[in-house]
Amino acid sequence: MDIAVSRLQQTISGAVLRILRALARVLIRHGLPFDAFVDLAKHAYVDVALSDFSIPGRKPSISRVSVLTGLTRKEVQRMVEAPAQGDGEQQARHNRAARVVAGWVRDADFHGTEGPRELALDERLGFTELVRRYAGDVPPRAVLDELMRVGTVERLPDGRLRLLSRVYIPRSSDLGKLTILGADVALLVETIDHNLMHAESPRFQRKVMYDNLPAEALPEFRTYATEHAQQLIERLDHWLSQHDRDANPRVHGTGRMRAGVSIFSFEENLSPHSRGA
Repeated sequence: MDIAVSRLQQTISGAVLRILRALARVLIRHGLPFDAFVDLAKHAYVDVALSDFSIPGRKPSISRVSVLTGLTRKEVQRMVEAPAQGDGEQQARHNRAARVVAGWVRDADFHGTEGPRELALDERLGFTELVRRYAGDVPPRAVLDELMRVGTVERLPDGRLRLLSRVYIPRSSDLGKLTILGADVALLVETIDHNLMHAESPRFQRKVMYDNLPAEALPEFRTYATEHAQQLIERLDHWLSQHDRDANPRVHGTGRMRAGVSIFSFEENLSPHSRGA
């Protein structure tokens, strides 16, 4: 085997193993057995081979997908006939809730003197109007139930609604958090893939990391990082809202693109288990 090819496969294998170790921790914790994971992986291989690696002008064939993926023709046929079912409803619920919270934060019609104001359900510029603007024809009650369920909104004694968090991050819903896992990790991997394939037009991808920090420094870092990252996210959200046709119907142009920036912090204990930090 060519040395360069061997090094490439070793590097890819090492990168995939790191990803799979982190993913396996989540899957085992939530009860997804290995055989179910294997079946999902087969579906993913077949879906991508069919959609992204077809030959222009030729209809994708079972035989070609079998060659690309290493699966038997019988396995490919089974994947095609019984596609994997993702939780599209949960993903849609997450997206609508996130848009409503973002609208509450940035739309001046729903602000008071100190930012997002408390909203009555059916006042002229109340929660129902907020949902109509940013979640389409979804019943306001369904969006409210979701936001209250995950702790983003609370109902006051007088019936008005108060926003508790300026971003929609499920805190008490494993389903909501697992939806974020599927959406955000996929976007990061797609960005890395783009940068590998299109070095002449890379997408922004940066991180800052030090690996010899004392544990006592982390609480202050969490506070510092959260404050400054939130400020940047809100500035980027404001810019994007001015160019998004749902948030700003005056915007014109062709196509329908999704773009954004994702920020997350991370911590890892590198201390050997055999001795103290």
